[in-house]
Amino acid sequence: MSPTPPSYTEPIGGTILIVDDVPANLSVLKTTLESAGYNVSVAPSGEIALRIVNGVKPDLILLDILMPGMDGFELCRQLKSREGTRSVPVLFLSAQDDKKIVIKGFQHGGVDYLTKPYAVEEVLARVRTHLDLHQMIRLLDKKNDELEGQNKALKIAVEERDHAEKEREKLTDRLAVIERQDEHWDVDGIITRSKTLQNILSNLTPLSQAHTVSVLITGESGTGKELIARAIHRRGPNHNRPFIPVNCSAIPGELAESLLFGHRAGAFTGAAHDHKGYFETAEDGTLFLDEISSMPLDLQSKLLRILETKCIQRLGDQAEKKINVRVVAASNQDLQTRIAEGSFRQDLYYRLARFIITLPTLREIPEDVPILANHFIRMFSAEMNIDPPTLSPDILSALQAYSFPGNVRELKNLMERAVLMCSGREILPEHIPFDTGRLSPIQPTTGGSSIHINAADDIPFNLADAEVYLFRRALKKSDGNMAAAARLLGVGRQKVYHVLARKKPRK
Repeated sequence: MSPTPPSYTEPIGGTILIVDDVPANLSVLKTTLESAGYNVSVAPSGEIALRIVNGVKPDLILLDILMPGMDGFELCRQLKSREGTRSVPVLFLSAQDDKKIVIKGFQHGGVDYLTKPYAVEEVLARVRTHLDLHQMIRLLDKKNDELEGQNKALKIAVEERDHAEKEREKLTDRLAVIERQDEHWDVDGIITRSKTLQNILSNLTPLSQAHTVSVLITGESGTGKELIARAIHRRGPNHNRPFIPVNCSAIPGELAESLLFGHRAGAFTGAAHDHKGYFETAEDGTLFLDEISSMPLDLQSKLLRILETKCIQRLGDQAEKKINVRVVAASNQDLQTRIAEGSFRQDLYYRLARFIITLPTLREIPEDVPILANHFIRMFSAEMNIDPPTLSPDILSALQAYSFPGNVRELKNLMERAVLMCSGREILPEHIPFDTGRLSPIQPTTGGSSIHINAADDIPFNLADAEVYLFRRALKKSDGNMAAAARLLGVGRQKVYHVLARKKPRK
């Protein structure tokens, strides 16, 4: 991430505390945010952060998850238990993209999630959004106190706005889960032998050059719709401009126009500052509208007008503003069925579908299963610092015959678990549970050791065996999720890989 922020940033000020045990991360984020006009303090550990937070009085905290000693979840819990820091928004920082990690962060009180390596535009946009929102909420609380005793109708209006703002916080958190990008993939690294996908990819470069052409991507969940959208953006002439992903199903109705189109200060109760919407944030770049079928009808009509006029109007503004944004939409639902049901506008469909890309399911392109499986095996083996295991003929046949309801995302998760469970040897059928989404019990892979994972068994007295026993129980409790097991054990993910990848217990 370049430390120099984009020139279009309009700093609003505020104090930010960054907590990370990696000095390089602290330096890059501090330089970037200070250049954008923020007052920045740093702490290399959770313990130090707790000692200095009352003196710093931050308006926002950027918090790394995996740190030695006190991890990010525990620090967030303690911050939320203190009166002085309870209301301060916490954005979690992590190099991992595991959904369970993100959800646990929200459960501990976080409001958003940034994935390493950071994109400058995304960091600045999210920091500004949450600072602005935090200030709105504080002003709204103050306004509620001032309005105490006034007429009932005004009280109800303020309470509804307060509820809408809180819903905005919750749903903005959920956006982070969907907006994350898998760092192991890039535009030129899409792996396929499928003629169908090769034809799609061959059309991306000329399509990318036509910046004014709207694109509709359809396909089941896990087929890579956002990956294709990012590929269109990155291959285009405006690849260095923002790519803003938005999940339409997560936009609260009360704040939809503000989030998409922005608002002027004073446009509604609590709107203390001008706020850019997603369209303005994506200026000269790409706005990716995922799950477009979930957009309410009244918002669909406003989107149609924007696509036709290339203009937006902020709430509270009298004049329209010209914009230059490419819209790429995606849906895992049949929009023609939605049109027939009356829940989706036909004219908007034709305006979005100037170029349609239909992605195949993994079961439709079984020839891609072996190369994708081996790609994931090499990727996870490198993370675990072990030699890549091989796929047995039986398991390769089973993979190609499997229906993969979760598509490529499911294959990736299966391969991560298989690499760990086979302990660097050949991957066999017992290492991959083909069930309905819940991993089967983890069996011992310690070369004849008496280690078991039944909670009723006695813990081995040998310390090395006991360590393996404990790590395997943590992995079972986490349903095979290595990142969740690492948090449960209070260690780093690499430690989980190291212990569970042993072929036999240490003497």
